[in-house]
Amino acid sequence: MNLIKSEIFNQNIKIVIIASRTNNFINQHLIEGATDILHRIGKIKLKQIKIIRTPGAYEIPLIAATLSSSKKYDAIIALGTIIKGETIHFKKIAFTVINSLLKISIKYIIPIASGIIIAETTNQAIERAGVKQGNKGSDAALCVLEMIDIINSLKNTHNN
Repeated sequence: MNLIKSEIFNQNIKIVIIASRTNNFINQHLIEGATDILHRIGKIKLKQIKIIRTPGAYEIPLIAATLSSSKKYDAIIALGTIIKGETIHFKKIAFTVINSLLKISIKYIIPIASGIIIAETTNQAIERAGVKQGNKGSDAALCVLEMIDIINSLKNTHNN
């Protein structure tokens, strides 16, 4: 049996965090959670982590596609908060962003983890940014560390 599983230890990698400025009071907690996991658990030096801020969550996929096509980074973490307003507009934005990130990830074969909170209320979003239900930025960072290792393992297995 040939089992491929991931290790989370990845020192020689470059990660980009793309974070929305909209709802920054929440997103800053997501950034802190992601960078903490990358540095503390992944043993990635802070100089190997780039943070790019976008106006909103809707703009994240364009930056993700630009960075993915450059082939300079090992993974992308997308962070943001989409909160329901008076209309269903937030559902359309959320679907478009998440679906676009998936397509970019597959097209360029790069792990893109979504730490984008989609919430009905501001309180729900705050809770998911680390107050009660964990930190979605931390979760996304753990995800990319694992995915980088799995992809590298698959490449090494394929080459042998």
